Amino acid sequence: MRFRHNAMNVTSVSAFEGIRGGINQNCKDVYFVRFLGVSDTLVSDVGQMDKRMAERMHEGRIIYRRILKLPQGCPPEEIPDYESFYRAWTAHKQDFALTKVLSDYSEYAALFGSGLKKILEIYSVKKTVSASMEKNFIIKMMYWHDFLLADVMKRWEPKQSVKLVLSNITKKQEYLFACLLTFLGYDVLLLQSEADISKEEEDLNFSRKVILGNFSKINLPDPQAQPAAARASKPAGRAVSAKKTPPEPAGQPVSIVRPASAAQKSSARQEKSFEQLALLASSVVMIGIHDKKGDMIGTGSGIMIGKDGYILTNSHVASGGCFYSIRIEEEETVYSTDELIKYHSVLDLAVLRIERRLNPLPIYSGSSRLVRGQKVVAIGSPLGLFNSVSDGIISGFRKIDGVDMIQFTAPTSHGSSGGALLNMYGEVIGISTAGFDNAQNINLAVGYESIHPFIKGFT
Repeated sequence: MRFRHNAMNVTSVSAFEGIRGGINQNCKDVYFVRFLGVSDTLVSDVGQMDKRMAERMHEGRIIYRRILKLPQGCPPEEIPDYESFYRAWTAHKQDFALTKVLSDYSEYAALFGSGLKKILEIYSVKKTVSASMEKNFIIKMMYWHDFLLADVMKRWEPKQSVKLVLSNITKKQEYLFACLLTFLGYDVLLLQSEADISKEEEDLNFSRKVILGNFSKINLPDPQAQPAAARASKPAGRAVSAKKTPPEPAGQPVSIVRPASAAQKSSARQEKSFEQLALLASSVVMIGIHDKKGDMIGTGSGIMIGKDGYILTNSHVASGGCFYSIRIEEEETVYSTDELIKYHSVLDLAVLRIERRLNPLPIYSGSSRLVRGQKVVAIGSPLGLFNSVSDGIISGFRKIDGVDMIQFTAPTSHGSSGGALLNMYGEVIGISTAGFDNAQNINLAVGYESIHPFIKGFT
C-alpha cells in the first residue's frame, strides 16, 4: 500500500475530525497537520472533538486516540524483549515487524516493517548515526507503537479510519514517530501550542502547518488517552530500584561506534591551581533518575566525554531509570533524555546522550603511572549539592571484583557516583563509583585504563 499526504487542505480541528482519506488503486490518502499556537476556541474545539469522536468510536465508525505526551522511552525491563523484536525485523530484511501487540505475520506486520524501514532511512541520513543508535531508535519506535496502538491491532483493516492527536511534538525522534504513523495509514494532528519542530524536520515536507495564533501554555482537556483496552494490552513494566543493574542485552553490551574526533588537549601541559580545576565543574553534570511515572528515584553525576552530547556515568546510576534529567552548571535548561547508549555492569560504566553540544573533559592518556600520594580533585553532586569540589590524594590501588580501582581520599557522598576524579592537569583519571559509609575518606574510582576502551568512538 502507498500513501499520499494531505490531498486536501485541513485548517481547523473540525476539518481534521471530519475528513477521511479514501483508497484508490492501493493508494490511501492520509492527513498530517500541525496546528501552531493557540486560537481563542482551541480548548473548546478539542473538547468537542473528543466528545464526538468518542461517540463515533462507540458506533464502530472510527478509531481515535489523543495523548498529551509520549513515554520517555522503552523501560529497562522491556529492552530485552524489544531487542529480540529488532533482531527479528532485521532477520526478515526489514519486511516484517512483530512486537508484543503484533505477534502474527500479517498484512499489517508487513506494513509496519516497511514503515520502520522508511523512517530509519530518514533518521540515518546523517553520517554520524551509528548502528547502535539505529537499533535504539527502532526499539523506541516499536515501543511507542505498542503504547499508542495496542487495542487498534484488534480491529485494524486497511480501510479503517484512525485519527491520532499528539501535543507539542518538538524532538526529532518524536516527530519521526508521527511520520511513521502516517506511513501506516493513520491521520495525525499535532497540536503545537507551545513550540514547533525544527526547520530540519519541517523540510521533510510530510506535514502541513496551520498557524492558529501565538505560542502559549494552555491546559487542554485530559484526553484519558489510554482506554481500558490499551492499558491492558500495552507493554507491562515493573518498578526497578535505582541501585540495581539493568538487564544485560543478549550478546555484547549495546555500543556505538562513531568517527573519533580529536581529543581535547592542552598545547602546553602544565599543572593547574585548585581554582582552575574547580572551573572544570562546568563539564560535570548532575543526573536525575526518573521512573516511568516521572518521579525522581535517585541522583548521580556524569562527565562530558563527547561534543555530540555524550555523558559518562556509572551503570548503577543509570540502571532502573526510564529516563534522565541532566543539569549543567549555570544553565536553567534541564535536558531530558532516555538515550542510555551503552552500559557495562561489571565495569560499572554507562554512556547517556543529550541533544546538546558539550565541552568534554580530556581523559588521561596514561603517559606515566599514577602513584600513591598523588594529588587529585573530585567533582560531583553529593546529596544533590550540585558540583561540589573536594581535594585529596591517591591512597592506593585495589582490584574489586576483577576491576582495577583507584582508592582516593577526596571526600565524596551519595550522589557523587559518576563524577570526575582529576589529576592536577585537569585530566580525568577515574570516575567515582563507590565509597564506604562507615569509613573516613575511603573512596573508589574506576580508572582511566577501563574508561578508554569503553568510550572508544564517543570522544
